[in-house]
Amino acid sequence: MAKLTTPYYLIDENRLRDNLEIIRRIRDLSGAKFVLALKCFSTWGVFDLMRDYLDGTTSSSLFEARLGYEKFGKEVHAYSVGFSEKEVKAVRKFADKVIFNSMSQFRNYHHLVRDLRLGLRVNPGISYSHFDLADPARRYSRLGVTDRSELMKAAPLLSGVMFHFNCENDDFANIAAAIDRIGENYGALLERLDWVSLGGGLYFTKAGYPVERFAEKLKSFAEKFGVQLYLEPGEAAITQCAELVTTVVDVIRNEIEVAIVDASVEAHMLDHLIYRTSPKLAAPEPGRYRVIIAGRTCLAGDVFGEYKLKTKLKVGGEVRIADAAGYTMVKKNWFNGLAMPAIAVRRLDGRVDVVRKFRYKDFKRTLS
Repeated sequence: MAKLTTPYYLIDENRLRDNLEIIRRIRDLSGAKFVLALKCFSTWGVFDLMRDYLDGTTSSSLFEARLGYEKFGKEVHAYSVGFSEKEVKAVRKFADKVIFNSMSQFRNYHHLVRDLRLGLRVNPGISYSHFDLADPARRYSRLGVTDRSELMKAAPLLSGVMFHFNCENDDFANIAAAIDRIGENYGALLERLDWVSLGGGLYFTKAGYPVERFAEKLKSFAEKFGVQLYLEPGEAAITQCAELVTTVVDVIRNEIEVAIVDASVEAHMLDHLIYRTSPKLAAPEPGRYRVIIAGRTCLAGDVFGEYKLKTKLKVGGEVRIADAAGYTMVKKNWFNGLAMPAIAVRRLDGRVDVVRKFRYKDFKRTLS
């Protein structure tokens, strides 16, 4: 670790494997297949490990589909909220399945990929999300087809459908009821298909989650309709496996002590700024000393949060921001020209690999 200077993301493969073992267990018990949602996590430096547990990747763009094809292999599910004709033609090189978001996209482009397995995203009118911003079935949602009669008309050309209607759903009773409702409302369609994806946003790797009951629910659904079931984990696959390691560069006082670290919420953990949440800390330990930990961009609201710590923070001290994998590294940016955190991986044997460092030339080449 001596060769690493902060800030850097540190992925722990042993923690990652803990999540993947749960996926393996559900996969074995249910017969469901799992494809990694690259929109959440695309750090291909750990794909060698993840490949042993997952059946492929699912994408939200042409570039993600290509990355899945080149760096993960196995199945490539290509989805986009809005493909261009050029992208549909290009994605043919990488995809096993192409999933269209709307009937108009399907009608316009399905003939270009007729040799692949075609799917449609369905908006079932139900959802689970803690935030309206991330609710796939919010009012006026553009995500997925709502007209069941149109779906039935398209059925002869479809091999499957995708229902993505959850965000961080850790409530087994809720998802079980939703699966039943989907079966009741779409059974006539499902019986004509080869595969069905229940999407992502399911937090089945949470401690205490009823894994066996969940697997049985998936298995019974698949058997009832004679389909291969897919899930698209993102956060569930990588939760709690990474940290953003930072160093305190200044401590000021404005009613309360404010410690400024050499990283940024806006540039390096943007999801927390978007959803107005505060990340947990992996270190220092909690205690009685009250402090605000803030980033070093010029944005006034670039603040990780307010914490109570065991010891006071001083310049040169280390702060580790917990759970810095999902929707974190994929959203990092060059705001204020801050140094981009390196990406390091603690392998299963304890060895630490620095898989990516970012230089000024990387910042420069993103601009004109």
